[in-house]
Amino acid sequence: MMRHVVEWLDERLDLSDVRHFIAEKGVPVHTQKVWYYLGGMTLFLLAVQIFTGILLLLYYRPSAAEAYESVQFIVTQVQFGWLIRNIHSWSANLLIGLAFAHFFSVFFLKSYRKPRELTWVSGILLLFLMLGFGFSGYLLPWNELSFFATKVGTGIAGAIPLVGHFSLRLLRGGDDVTGATLSRFYGLHVAALPAVTTALVALHLLFVQRQGMSVPIRIERRLKPGEQLPQMPFFPNYVLRDVLAWYVVLAVLAALAAFYPWELGTKADPFAVVPPGIRPEWYFLAMFHTLKLLPSHVFGLEGERIGVVAFGFVAMFLVLVPFLDRRASRGEASPLFTLLAVLGLVYLVSFTIVGHYAK
Repeated sequence: MMRHVVEWLDERLDLSDVRHFIAEKGVPVHTQKVWYYLGGMTLFLLAVQIFTGILLLLYYRPSAAEAYESVQFIVTQVQFGWLIRNIHSWSANLLIGLAFAHFFSVFFLKSYRKPRELTWVSGILLLFLMLGFGFSGYLLPWNELSFFATKVGTGIAGAIPLVGHFSLRLLRGGDDVTGATLSRFYGLHVAALPAVTTALVALHLLFVQRQGMSVPIRIERRLKPGEQLPQMPFFPNYVLRDVLAWYVVLAVLAALAAFYPWELGTKADPFAVVPPGIRPEWYFLAMFHTLKLLPSHVFGLEGERIGVVAFGFVAMFLVLVPFLDRRASRGEASPLFTLLAVLGLVYLVSFTIVGHYAK
């Protein structure tokens, strides 16, 4: 049956190029490390997010009066609704965690060097988009924790020099977090961000396909002129290993969704007193705690504003890393950028832990 279907499609679409690609594409044997499967695992979780998100949209109502109740209905009344919501929530966190792991693996391996600069730029922009998904989706249940955390997060956006007040009103739809904010975040989460992400994912995969997987500098320098690394077939050898990694992620995701359900909390009340211990999700904790530690004024300038500008420069630096690390582009070791990656990893981990336990 499958053979007849393939023959029918081949007569109409001419699949010879696809068959040639599958038969000829190879993957360097050195990629048999866990780091080289992080990208595929991240892509798999993005697919899970899309699938579960579409199912949740069938029942979710994006208004301040009905959002909380619609999520409550999904969890308590819809068959397996609790499972879909838990999978969506946990896969979002695992997705961002794996995206960060993929980011650091690429940084340490210097996989951004020539000619893969655009692969890095598209990947780092996708990381920023994943954070945007996390921030916009956090408010959608319209519970107490998400309401006040969003109020704090959008307040930080208001500290951006020159365009701060405009950014705050653009995100909130006014001067405070209201139903208009929920509508805007809903539009970002299900329309604007997915459209941009789809285009960037396609572009990123195209770059990876055209340039192939990078070879670590230490291995590349051992190769003789004209020598190539041993290759293994992309299909089925590498694909089956990638699918096995997806199964591992799926098992972890299913266990988390079943045994650690995502709490809904209480409905947001704009007139309630801010409860103690309000903090953003874990992937924003390092930045949040850093801004908390800054003094109110530094050299006559607002400390929070200086912190926001500093994080903006860090984001710009990350985008431009391939063009700044000239030694890696020449195939040489670049200890300075390795040191920066180590310091960045230590900062993120330590400040996230401290921010989680800080009162």
